[in-house]
Amino acid sequence: MNNEQIIAQHYHHGSLLAAIVNSLEKQNKNIGELSLDDLAPIDEFHLGGRVASKHFLSQLNFSHQDNVLDIGCGLGGAARFIAHTYQSSVTGIDLTQEYIDTGNEISKWLALAHKVQLKQASALSMPFEHESFTGAFMMHVGMNIEDKQQLFNEVNRVLKKQAYFGIYDVMQQTQHNIIYPVPWASAAEHSFIASVSDYEQRLSASNFEIIAINDRKEFALNFFQKVKKESKANRNITTLGVHTLMKSTAKSKINNLRTNIENGYIAPIEIIVRKK
Repeated sequence: MNNEQIIAQHYHHGSLLAAIVNSLEKQNKNIGELSLDDLAPIDEFHLGGRVASKHFLSQLNFSHQDNVLDIGCGLGGAARFIAHTYQSSVTGIDLTQEYIDTGNEISKWLALAHKVQLKQASALSMPFEHESFTGAFMMHVGMNIEDKQQLFNEVNRVLKKQAYFGIYDVMQQTQHNIIYPVPWASAAEHSFIASVSDYEQRLSASNFEIIAINDRKEFALNFFQKVKKESKANRNITTLGVHTLMKSTAKSKINNLRTNIENGYIAPIEIIVRKK
């Protein structure tokens, strides 16, 4: 298998939609009456969830006039949040077909299918014409992509001039070896984490102007503490969460992620850029 096939397999669940429906039923949630917030615990598979999305996306100036690209969309939670909050049209791409199929079904549940379209595709060779989008973003995606120069070249190609592009990725802070498994990779050979300076260099080489860089380490650590307290309070309640996506591997992956951040090996970073 090539890298993209390995990544798609890493995220493949096997019965993801059924697992989500089962959890909702145990919470006595009616699919016909779901809100965006009901699905937030699994809908945005990145550090900080919906809170992180609000902080990150508020910097990209999206509006009802925009046609936005979500790169590595997963289930499309952030895409649906943008469509609902900013009234933008959003197209999402992801390598994992099961995520695309499940995400499109969730969009139907929330009556957002007319605003959000998810497609199986590679970020390194996107099936879109030049200058198709007025904005783009990716959240916890770069760690799965080795050739970031090609990634940013492709993003630049499909964006209109002066369009904003936001990145919220986990990035390398030291040369210390990361503890695996983590949510994006089971072993080091399938992880392509890079430093902030690596991102800066490649973004500049792809003709992007860097607007802001925000270190979100403290936010992430506070988020872990909050989740820990909530988990203790709700230990007898079956709820949606990252365990729904990662099954039995969730605990070890999240614990290692937290340890890596606490030790200063890695940190979640926001980079906001604009196409020149």
